[in-house]
Amino acid sequence: MYPIEQKAMSPEIINKVDKAGIIAMLIIDDVKHAVPVAKALLKGGIDTIELTLRTPAALDAAKAIKKELPQVCLGFGTVLTIDQVKAVSDVGADFAVSPGCNPKIIAEAIKLGLSFSPGVMTPTDIEMAVEQGCRVIKYFPAESSGGMNHLVNMGAPYQYLGLKYIPLGGVNMANAKSYLESNLISAIGGSWIAKRDLILAENWDQITKNAKEITDLVKEIRG
Repeated sequence: MYPIEQKAMSPEIINKVDKAGIIAMLIIDDVKHAVPVAKALLKGGIDTIELTLRTPAALDAAKAIKKELPQVCLGFGTVLTIDQVKAVSDVGADFAVSPGCNPKIIAEAIKLGLSFSPGVMTPTDIEMAVEQGCRVIKYFPAESSGGMNHLVNMGAPYQYLGLKYIPLGGVNMANAKSYLESNLISAIGGSWIAKRDLILAENWDQITKNAKEITDLVKEIRG
């Protein structure tokens, strides 16, 4: 395998994400829901979470989870600006991801020692990410871009680099198997596990049930 300099994500986080196989994506509107939803996910077997920076409560929610449940591997999504990179680093995030591939954002994350995965959906995106030292890359939006078929074809020229992908966008229980069976995939990301309405309704039992269903599938496929 051709060696590629891995700068953007620590080996520890790469191993955690690979082992998890699933990242639960959350939109949290109220800090009071942060710890209960994380506990519900842990009960169902999910210990890797991505909080989206789409609500004012996100950063405080992360602080609460980090304090109460340090075993959770906690990341942030929708990280779009240098200030946001600094903010999520300051609250102790384990990793961060973005929808697109912005070299300035990746460079800031590397500078701060924050594991980072940019979003790609074209070969140009992949080459930009690789140039910045990324080996684990977000594939977004996965389903509307062509799903695994698109990823296999797009990723073929770069396979010798040993790149791994985290598909997000349209991934659910109905198509999770097709992603998890591929050796291109590090982990899948899903918002269906703990949907916003389930969190607002405090339906922790359903969230645990959803988490267990997908973690059982991960174990079935990956052992």
